[in-house]
Amino acid sequence: MGRADERRARGQEARAGKRGGIRGLFTWKRLLGTFFGLCLLVMGAFVVLYLYVPVPAANAQAQKQSNVYKYSDGTLLARTGEVNREIVDLSQVPKAVQHTFVAAENKTFYQDKGVDLKGTTRALANTLSGKGKQGGSTITQQYVKNYYLTQDATVSRKLKELVISLKVDQKMSKDDILAGYINTAFYGRGASGIQAAAQAYYGVDASKLDVSQGAYLASLLQAPSQYDWATATPTGKRLVKERWGYTLDNMVEKGWLSSAERQSLKFPVPKSPKAAPGMEGQTGYLVDAAKAELKDQGVTDEQLEAGGWTVTLNIDKKRQKQLEKSVDAQLESKLDRKNNKVDATVQAGATSVDPKTGAVVALYGGVGATEHWISNATRSDYQPASTFKPLVLASALENESTTQDGDLIGLNTTYDGTSKRPVVGSATPYSPENEDDRDYGDISVQTALNASVNSVFAQMVVDVGPGRVKKTALSLGLPDKNFPERPAITLGTMNASTWDMAGAYATLDHHGKKVTPFIVKSAEHRDHTVDGVEGVGKQVISRKSADTVTKAMTGVIDSGSGQAANTSAYEAAGKTGTSENNKAAWFAAYTPELTTVVALYGESPKDGGGQVSLTGTANSGRANGGGFPARIWADYTLGALNGGSDAQFDLEDVEAGEVPYTPPPSPTQSASPTPTPSATTPSPSATPSEEPTETETPSPDPSASESESVEPSESPSDEYDPEPGGGDQPSVRPGRTGLLG
Repeated sequence: MGRADERRARGQEARAGKRGGIRGLFTWKRLLGTFFGLCLLVMGAFVVLYLYVPVPAANAQAQKQSNVYKYSDGTLLARTGEVNREIVDLSQVPKAVQHTFVAAENKTFYQDKGVDLKGTTRALANTLSGKGKQGGSTITQQYVKNYYLTQDATVSRKLKELVISLKVDQKMSKDDILAGYINTAFYGRGASGIQAAAQAYYGVDASKLDVSQGAYLASLLQAPSQYDWATATPTGKRLVKERWGYTLDNMVEKGWLSSAERQSLKFPVPKSPKAAPGMEGQTGYLVDAAKAELKDQGVTDEQLEAGGWTVTLNIDKKRQKQLEKSVDAQLESKLDRKNNKVDATVQAGATSVDPKTGAVVALYGGVGATEHWISNATRSDYQPASTFKPLVLASALENESTTQDGDLIGLNTTYDGTSKRPVVGSATPYSPENEDDRDYGDISVQTALNASVNSVFAQMVVDVGPGRVKKTALSLGLPDKNFPERPAITLGTMNASTWDMAGAYATLDHHGKKVTPFIVKSAEHRDHTVDGVEGVGKQVISRKSADTVTKAMTGVIDSGSGQAANTSAYEAAGKTGTSENNKAAWFAAYTPELTTVVALYGESPKDGGGQVSLTGTANSGRANGGGFPARIWADYTLGALNGGSDAQFDLEDVEAGEVPYTPPPSPTQSASPTPTPSATTPSPSATPSEEPTETETPSPDPSASESESVEPSESPSDEYDPEPGGGDQPSVRPGRTGLLG
């Protein structure tokens, strides 16, 4: 063999050796050996962990602390956190109700060893991958987490939960574990344990719960805040009803409930919640608003219920007391809630914001948190009505929109104010009626805003584009709730709260920089940190647009429907609003230093509530936005500003508005209305009897297309804004022309 052949042979042998070495390294025997070795290592580690981790004493969650809430100056507002829990023996809970919890949470509870390895493994993987807290635990594991550990979604906590659950399952009976679980779980409404939950949701002891109610309480544990029927969104209500049905179906599957009985059961709507002791007056509303904000910032129900928090609110103690005093003086003192059916329906709400920071400095939620559980300041089930019209104007200015004739929209742009005039250029036919079917003829945008002329602003929505108007409104802070994109949105047919509208108006007040109202100044806890809300954000509309709208709304105060708030003590800009059928009356306004929105809502006092008309409040005709709400606003603002302020709006590059206004003839007169004694200028101290009474809402607009798809509350008749009679009624004032609110 030559040298070349020898070299080739050596190369082949080397390559063969390399292949053989790799194959030898990854043989099946070695792979299996490695696998079993790892398994033994994991098992050994688990054994060590099992021996090392003891069953601890009860955790802080089971021994809750108080939460302390303070005013902005550090003085005490409230102390909460007393445990609303009464331990009951499992024998006091009907067997069928016991089974609802097993059916909802852990069908194999009576057979398993206390852990769900598959679910725990999945939860660990999700925790390690950053997906956060995950479900999949058995009832035993949830009991261990609630009673012995914490709610933190960490790998170490999950491993401890696994080991302790195995030990607890060995040492305790299934009945004892189930009893511990239902007695330690948090059900919402401040209720810990099934006895407190039964009282909070159904007003009965746990021993009196039926299977349908038990299935609701068991379903509630998955998401107490989201599934509380009293505050749940439509989606939340749908989800909890589905889980309620799922629970009952599982009971049928397990043989704990017959199919016939299952079919006969109806969803048990819980009773309205009541505030906890110590939450009387406005305190409960303030604490609930703070808690809701903390939850939005990532604090869980469990963390809040565990206590140990010191929460300082932005609420200014003096301004808060002034707001309460103003509502009492300007509204409650005029009402006869016991003997007058209309007065019994009146609910007031208000939110006051510092426009420079977004801090909520005062809030009025209603007659008292222990008497009326829902906060009228933050509820968003009513329409903001014509307080939305300035946002339409803001969108027109921001988008440099033009009329159908090509004229750039500004305060002096002329529109046709004829009542029932069909809008031009819209795919959706719409012919809104002005109050009292009043025709205004050709008028300026400024005058149309002063008088809240529906036909003008309906056309303006079309000129701008409903989609663009909605986009502007959302950027200013309104929520996307029942927000159609049709001409009728000019009448504020979406849903919003006084909190929402205060944010939008504060943004205008702050020259177009986004203002987000927030109530929590700071929240301190030994184990948790909270990122505060950024009260002032980026520029969402130009300063020119915002300042021009402010200028326009000074006309509403000076010569329009908001004259009840007109005084030389401060400079103000605002807008009145009265929703369809007089179900809500609004006054939204601001000074350079303070933005406040006040609203009245007509709410049936019967179980289930429901919106009703405010007409006849305090025997004064319509409770329009220029009446009670404006007087409350004026009285509060005067006190909150210590009797007044010299601050002036710093407006840049705005178009001068055409403020003077001469009313047109009424539909039945050829000349201007003659002055009447009732048409005197209202003042903050005026009584309700000084307001002009008006006729009821007219019939639906016959020109509206039947093919238009609208919600019942947004139909052409419902979208009709009963202003100005309620808040924007043109009237003659002796010695000068103008508008009265």
